[in-house]
Amino acid sequence: MSNMETHPPEVTCADAHRPRGVEVLGARHVPLGGPRAMTVRRTLPQRARTLIGAWCFADHYGPDDVRLTGGMRVAPHPHIGLQTVSWLFSGQIEHRDSLGVRALVRPGELNLMTGGFGICHSEFSTEETTVLHGMQLWVALPAAHRDAPRDFQHHIPGTVALEGGQARVFLGSLAGDTSPVDTYTPVLGAEITLDAHAVVGLAVDEGFEHGVIVDSGEVAMNGTALRAAELGYAAPGAARLTLENTSGEPARMILLGGPPFDEEIVMWWNFVGRTHEDIVRARQDWQSASDRFGQVEGQEHERLPAPELPNATLTPRRNPASPPADRGEPSA
Repeated sequence: MSNMETHPPEVTCADAHRPRGVEVLGARHVPLGGPRAMTVRRTLPQRARTLIGAWCFADHYGPDDVRLTGGMRVAPHPHIGLQTVSWLFSGQIEHRDSLGVRALVRPGELNLMTGGFGICHSEFSTEETTVLHGMQLWVALPAAHRDAPRDFQHHIPGTVALEGGQARVFLGSLAGDTSPVDTYTPVLGAEITLDAHAVVGLAVDEGFEHGVIVDSGEVAMNGTALRAAELGYAAPGAARLTLENTSGEPARMILLGGPPFDEEIVMWWNFVGRTHEDIVRARQDWQSASDRFGQVEGQEHERLPAPELPNATLTPRRNPASPPADRGEPSA
């Protein structure tokens, strides 16, 4: 997915002083462009939190009636310095990229694309799709692998039974299941569904920070209430994460995690670099149609032009310091 914002507003963390070290961050609404733009809810990045582990971008969209919005229609666009993670709850998206890959994104199936030195791709919801609903996530590549070659991986995770719910682990390890998909830094990504009034205690890596994005239902993360589309953040230091469905209906969420990403990054448009010059060079290469990004074959739509750069030097960002998590989390 392409980031249509060239100057994301800085959003402060609302009501950050919650119990048990959980920060709650709201989402901002961003149109994907066009006269009938599909709107996404963006929780990363923002001023209060740039990353969770290496996760640096999170868009949450739908349920979206494509008859009203036109669905997802994102023409060829470039990426550098990241891996894209596509995860759907309903609908289908056709992915095409400059590796020559043509693939469908389906519910419950992971598509991960690596755009280190440079890649481009397009994303269009299929004609059969009536309701589009899902997540688009990015993982920042560490400096040692920032120029990694183009790659595409597909994985269908199995369902892991939890006491009071289930999980699909699409990246990393959780609840005894490990995804075979390769990443350049340790990350965790999982869809979790909880039954009505269920409480689940998950053993997690103490060195990871964790984020929960609520898709549906009413959820408490380590005792802190989260509403739909909100992001709950827990700092490293706890070996257990408690999730509770406080409603009488099933609840669904995405769990993200990873060790703190200590490198400073520069994010602009669809690029993750380290300096202002990295971004300027990537923009010039895209605008000049250099071989760096390749071409999306079989796609009749014109590629997206890069926005104008701001009249200022882009500066690196890192997360603000966070206190360690409460080690005395209740167990389920």
